[in-house]
Amino acid sequence: MHMRWVDGFEIRTSAREGEVTISANREGLLSLANILVNLAEQGPGSHVHLDEHNSLEDGSVELIIQRV
Repeated sequence: MHMRWVDGFEIRTSAREGEVTISANREGLLSLANILVNLAEQGPGSHVHLDEHNSLEDGSVELIIQRV
């Protein structure tokens, strides 16, 4: 799957007390939208792992998005 990142993207995730927050600038939201559109075109079970070592801001919790 091809992931297209918009230049200048910033995405941060956090989780506490059963709540997950995704915070992003405009470029980050557009990048996430691109990921979701591409993932929707994949088969069930396809997924994307995002973490602070792979596109998320430092201190972010891992985010897994899966197509069912």
